[in-house]
Amino acid sequence: MRNYTFVTKFILLGIPNTEGLEKVLFVLFLAFYLFTLLGNLLILLAIFTSSNLHTPMYFFLGNLSVFDIFFPSVSSPKIMLSLIRQSRTISYEGCASQLFFYHVLGGTECFLYTVMAYDRFVAICHPLQYTVIMNRRVCAGLTVGTWLGGSLHGSILTFLVFKLPYCGPNEVDNFLCDIPVVLPLACADTSLAQTVSFTNVDVVTLGCFFLILTSYSRIVLSILKISFSEGRRRAFSTCSAHFLSILLFYGPVMLIYLRPASSSWLDSVIQVLNNIVTPSLNPLIYTLRNKDVKLALRKVLTQTFHTSGVS
Repeated sequence: MRNYTFVTKFILLGIPNTEGLEKVLFVLFLAFYLFTLLGNLLILLAIFTSSNLHTPMYFFLGNLSVFDIFFPSVSSPKIMLSLIRQSRTISYEGCASQLFFYHVLGGTECFLYTVMAYDRFVAICHPLQYTVIMNRRVCAGLTVGTWLGGSLHGSILTFLVFKLPYCGPNEVDNFLCDIPVVLPLACADTSLAQTVSFTNVDVVTLGCFFLILTSYSRIVLSILKISFSEGRRRAFSTCSAHFLSILLFYGPVMLIYLRPASSSWLDSVIQVLNNIVTPSLNPLIYTLRNKDVKLALRKVLTQTFHTSGVS
């Protein structure tokens, strides 16, 4: 048996080739983060206060807004602190927690997009049975299922990565703790953990994406059969917003975990898009292309300003 000095903290190296741009990046990341929080909170407020939005589609959209608040919060505060304070260290427990919540929320959001695609499939392909099929019990069960699935996914990955010993080096070649950059630091054979963890991510990602594509293939065929143009336009508008959001979420995930080769700079840029930029775009996607949400937001903001003016 050899004596090991186990790692108690890791050093996050941040985004490569960005020396001297710390202040600019801090301002950009802070702006994206605040916009994400504000936009998704406004969507939640509109859904809660407008009775017209108390439907399964907006129930799931509200859940997506919750995830888009939590997901960037896993890494954004830490990277902004490292940019402003030049403190790049993270404890061993903090690194494990970051990886756990990153994959719990990422897995849950992956399952949620699949559920949202199924909801649109039922609404467009089986409109007369929609309220019966997507009743409150079913919606609640699907939501709980997404949380449980994401929690199981994140727990398995965190166990596989952090059951291994880490005795140095401790430099993480990214701005957050994730499997591709943490696992190579282990001072033991990582082949089993690497195979199982990447298989887990690939099966979840590709499985959900296949189900989404199946739902949308059926949706497109049904939309093309709609005789009047207004109904066809509205159906395409609703589904295109959802599908654009899906592409923005799945694109970076597939680039990170399904690419055979790895580049630290490209991985960091993709992670920035996935963690910071995409969550800020979802409020724009769902409000600019959704008349009901825009009306609800306008009503909420009008009432807020009117109340402030009166007081």
